[in-house]
Amino acid sequence: MNRKYSQEFKQGAVDQAGQPNVTLAQVTKELGLNTGMLGRWRFELSSHGRKAFKGQGNPRDEELSALKRGLARVKTERDFLRAAATYFAKESK
Repeated sequence: MNRKYSQEFKQGAVDQAGQPNVTLAQVTKELGLNTGMLGRWRFELSSHGRKAFKGQGNPRDEELSALKRGLARVKTERDFLRAAATYFAKESK
């Protein structure tokens, strides 16, 4: 699954990795990232400055992606509630 990270998250991760006495490995482990990904973010920020992390695609694609993520979350919640209802129905008999 490809995760999408906000511009603020990427900036915060790069800032955290730049702190004294903090290693790249510590930050990636704490945030659940790949070391290469954080390195790429650092490079992008140093190369493009404030224009870094603008994303790809058009707003319609981004909206569609957000809707798909929301739908997946709702389906997961529905399946959990369905399983819980089945369990409690069996218990009440």
